[in-house]
Amino acid sequence: MDKFIVEKSGPLRGEVITDGAKNAVLPIIAATVLTGEKCVIENVPYLKDVEIMLKLLETLGARTSFSEKEKKIIVDGGKILNNSLPYELVKKIRASFLFAGPLLSRFGKVKIQMPGGCPIGVRPVDLHLKGFSLLGAEIKQEHGNIEISSPKIKGNNIYLDFPSVGATENIIMASVMAEGETYISNCSVEPEIINLADFLNKMGAKVFGAGTDNIKIIGVKELFGTAHKIIPDRIEAGTFMIGAVITKGDVTIKNVVRDHLRPVIAKLKDMNVDIEEKENMLRVRCDRELVNTDIKTLPFPGFPTDMQAQFMSLMAVTNGTGIINETIFENRFMHVGELNRMGADIKVESKSAIIKGVSKLTGTQVKATDLRAGAALILSALVAEGETEISDIYHIERGYYRIEEKFKKLGAKIKKL
Repeated sequence: MDKFIVEKSGPLRGEVITDGAKNAVLPIIAATVLTGEKCVIENVPYLKDVEIMLKLLETLGARTSFSEKEKKIIVDGGKILNNSLPYELVKKIRASFLFAGPLLSRFGKVKIQMPGGCPIGVRPVDLHLKGFSLLGAEIKQEHGNIEISSPKIKGNNIYLDFPSVGATENIIMASVMAEGETYISNCSVEPEIINLADFLNKMGAKVFGAGTDNIKIIGVKELFGTAHKIIPDRIEAGTFMIGAVITKGDVTIKNVVRDHLRPVIAKLKDMNVDIEEKENMLRVRCDRELVNTDIKTLPFPGFPTDMQAQFMSLMAVTNGTGIINETIFENRFMHVGELNRMGADIKVESKSAIIKGVSKLTGTQVKATDLRAGAALILSALVAEGETEISDIYHIERGYYRIEEKFKKLGAKIKKL
């Protein structure tokens, strides 16, 4: 098994360029199923999750190609005939369920199993299924298999009990070729939703209101091939921002959308971090004493749950006491045990983690329990005395493209074995 070896490093300095957003590219890969014509997707990071999504496309009958150098995917869905996805791939990635909406829309039928992914808590697909049902689909569930079918999708009014990103994406994709109009209320407003809507509209769809909590879709008869560029990854950018702060460094992060990072910027400024904002870039400097803070994770535009673990690493070595209240996933504190093994003082009470800053961490053997937890361990290892060995790094590589190389260019002492 691959692992990262990280030694205590000095202040990180230099420039880093973020890649395309994992959480934006995955639904767009699924959306290519909606047309039999060729689609080109640019600014795509070569991640494990992307690789699995392309394999799923190929099992459906699509032809795909991926240029790692050009960061470009080409998908030709003209020969897609299959509407059933294999469990051996579905179990590896939660985003596999995003194929349900496009397959239902194009073929009127889909067979899929309950998806897998990071073990950060229960993430049911009931909101997805509720949306499909309101669009006129019949749903059968048995032994973990889900069969969804409808001879004709019909537009309807759909209210989401929770602004789920995945459910919003799936329902949009299921309804773009529906008969009539669809209205989704209390939907997700994440930047990745806007990026998906832009892609669909380039294909000929009529999606209005993406980025607000009310989306209107006017069904069209067919969609066409197009080219599209993925937005920058706000979570990768945030991770390197924390890297600059925790090592007391000076790092410029390029290829960012600053408005996507407002909660992260605000919290770091609360902690006494100097952040210089320029067009498409941020310069993060920290050469003074930090103060601890409190965080509550919320759907966008609130503080992102995907940055909770990284902030915990920073708060663990910051003077004072801070509290993180996790409201999105009930099992997203698994990294606490690993950070405490390194000398952190963190206690979990229900949905809250109480972090008392310590003067130092110590390197040891730890494992990445999920994607963002793995990134947090790298950040802590950069300031821990001695050497830290991080195992199960396949979780990290699901969402970060060659993260060790990017950290190394900034002066980090990290290597992959």
